[in-house]
Amino acid sequence: MTDLIALSADLRAEGDELDALVAGLDDQSWRTPTPAEGWTVAHQVSHLAWTDRLSVLSIRDPQQFTAELGDALADPTGFVEAGAAEGAVEDPAELLRRWRRGRSELTAALALADPDTKLPWFGPPMKPLSMATARIMETWAHGQDVVDALGATRRPTARLRHIAHLGVRTRGFAFQANGMSAPEDPVRVELTGPEGAVWSWGPEDAEQRVTGSALDFCLLVTQRRHLDDLDVTATGEVARTWLGIAQAFAGPPGGGRTAGQFS
Repeated sequence: MTDLIALSADLRAEGDELDALVAGLDDQSWRTPTPAEGWTVAHQVSHLAWTDRLSVLSIRDPQQFTAELGDALADPTGFVEAGAAEGAVEDPAELLRRWRRGRSELTAALALADPDTKLPWFGPPMKPLSMATARIMETWAHGQDVVDALGATRRPTARLRHIAHLGVRTRGFAFQANGMSAPEDPVRVELTGPEGAVWSWGPEDAEQRVTGSALDFCLLVTQRRHLDDLDVTATGEVARTWLGIAQAFAGPPGGGRTAGQFS
């Protein structure tokens, strides 16, 4: 439970950081286009509010969530687009209040969740620890879209380790999402965190290797930057293929970003 408490604190911090960025925006700024085609700043926040609501539903009423999952599987892209669009036309002040309420409800629901119960989701079912990690990843990734749209900057934090961990853990899923069998070859991942510490996963003697900046790896696995624009290097065919399709999020493969888009 200590891990879940710590993760929940990091989830709150990630949400609070994005909240501080958008809270002072005027109505016109909420309509600023973001790098996600067709999505404004309001779409990004609406999507987070929507997925927070569904996360709470997964914890508190798995049967109802599973019913909604059927609609999602019928039209995954349309389902996500509709969730974002529902709040994009809302009064920004009300959207912000709704997102704040949802964040609070989610951390409360996570605190009461059975840590050993697998919760239904759009990808494989996951335990509360994994759900908290996924919500950190989503908040950070959609926050990056808002940061890019507004021309803002944000300081990388140690919370990136959660996102990097999820990016490593979803390697097999990324292959499967792209219609490929997940290779059994182990991959060693070594990333340099914001404070200079090296974060590592996988056996030290693995021939397949990924090295580089933790920030850039997180930008890659959330598909917020193109690999060519990042300080992330692969050694070995499996590692190189993985970096070309990596995704830390559930659902079908994303379109990612084009090389040089943010140069």
